[in-house]
Amino acid sequence: MAEDREVLREVWDGKLPVCFKLAEEEVYTMQQPDPYYCSKFEFLWQEFPEKQLLHCGSRAVVESHFMSAIKEADMLKHRSQVVGTMQKKDHNQLWIGMQNSKFDQFWAINKKLMERIGGECFKHIPFRLYMPDSTLVQRLVSPTTPGGEKATMETLLQQVAPQVLSGDGPQHMVITHGIQVPLETPLQWMSEHLSYPDNFLHLCILPCS
Repeated sequence: MAEDREVLREVWDGKLPVCFKLAEEEVYTMQQPDPYYCSKFEFLWQEFPEKQLLHCGSRAVVESHFMSAIKEADMLKHRSQVVGTMQKKDHNQLWIGMQNSKFDQFWAINKKLMERIGGECFKHIPFRLYMPDSTLVQRLVSPTTPGGEKATMETLLQQVAPQVLSGDGPQHMVITHGIQVPLETPLQWMSEHLSYPDNFLHLCILPCS
């Protein structure tokens, strides 16, 4: 079983694997080639899709948005008790560490935002749930149930998107960092170890088939 810090480092250093399989009817060579090929991406440097994507006009705008998300997440988790004690140099270290992909520099500050105060769980779990119809769900969800038990991924779905769990057998799956999340995974653990640099869990709901 990997240590918690190893999990965090693996998530930070993770790469996005991309694989395209060529259909057999599209192969026109004498010798049957390997059906897997490197991907090719086309990048557009003009005609930005303003209606589909938020256009950040400068690096300062991106930094401001990032720090706003950090503060929002801390409000949900600790009622701003951590961010409220941080200095400007801590904010700068967070941003520069994330910007330059320096895990140790970033984590030296970010770990304070992931710690439990007084040994208690977070007040709420910062998350954004992306539905198949492109809608975004974000509500207050506690990491514990009213009975004091650990709330899980299934608990979250029951509260904010029960339709995902309806039907016979699994119809949808939850994806974060490119991996499928088991429904029994505790929310507190996920928030501590699978949050993105903005301290939010970004969860995508996808159909199983």
